Amino acid sequence: MKIELIPLQIHGDDRGSLVSLETEKNIPFDIKRVYYLFDTKEEVVRGYHAHKALKQVAIVVRGSCRFTLDDGHERIDIVLNNPAQGLLIESFMWREMSEFSQDCVLMVLADSKYDESDYVRDYEQFKTMAKNEYS
Repeated sequence: MKIELIPLQIHGDDRGSLVSLETEKNIPFDIKRVYYLFDTKEEVVRGYHAHKALKQVAIVVRGSCRFTLDDGHERIDIVLNNPAQGLLIESFMWREMSEFSQDCVLMVLADSKYDESDYVRDYEQFKTMAKNEYS
């Protein structure tokens, strides 16, 4: 499984820093939805799903959290703690987020609007679908 971290250019001076997010420039799709998570307790695990078609870029704007990504054949853990780096999450990738720092703000950019029918929320079903897809 290939994990892609997207470098996000920082612009700044003695007044502070700015990162610009632009469709097809540093985000590899048209951005249709943006949401963010905050005040997540450190012991909480979120996610527990995959998307059939949706692609996302996750950016930890502040703090840190751990992503566990799973393509049905391999699991990889990665800690996000750099606001100038985005994690590309391709379609049909199981994800779990954990170990949120107290100050964590996790922003997610998505290529589609919310669609409940795009979710796979059962891990065993996900593994079966992945096996059938890649066999």
